[in-house]
Amino acid sequence: MTDAKMYRAGIELFINPQTRQLSVYVGGQLSKTYPVGVGKSSTPTPAGDYKVVNKVTNPGGVLGSRWMGLNIPGGNYGIHGTNNPSSIGKLVSLGCIRMHNQNAEELFPQVPVGTPVRIAAVPGYNQKGGAAPKPAPGSGPPLDHTVHVVRPGDTLWKIAREYNVSLDALLAANPLADPDRLEVGQTIYIPK
Repeated sequence: MTDAKMYRAGIELFINPQTRQLSVYVGGQLSKTYPVGVGKSSTPTPAGDYKVVNKVTNPGGVLGSRWMGLNIPGGNYGIHGTNNPSSIGKLVSLGCIRMHNQNAEELFPQVPVGTPVRIAAVPGYNQKGGAAPKPAPGSGPPLDHTVHVVRPGDTLWKIAREYNVSLDALLAANPLADPDRLEVGQTIYIPK
């Protein structure tokens, strides 16, 4: 079995620092989403494709009740519980992904070593060295649009069905170089 087939057949994790959510996909289908805390702007959670390389039960302290280490170069990063539940949903860590302990405990047995983990790129955030620049006036979504952040397995057709809009309306709202190629973490505007 190729890596690509294994990736689609098993469990994979997707972390979106912008929405501060960790999504669990099984066989390419969304299974569950958890709120998380991620790196602050001065120590952002690095974007990229990684794997779980080790697991520890009850590491304690700031790491809470579970640790799932990632193979992110240049540091000791992981998905873990926390002794500070109020930090969930915020930009607070040194780059790790924090979860409520009960959520980390629920996820831990489902995630074998080697599980793929994708961390979405958030422009201005995942690059080290400061906060994201303020957007220029008028550069955000039109007021009559909703924002969808592309998840693994998304296509324009799936997104159109999810929001009950036509494919033509999506294409008109999004100037895409190649509508057949979406990137995880990419923003798609959904007309209302």
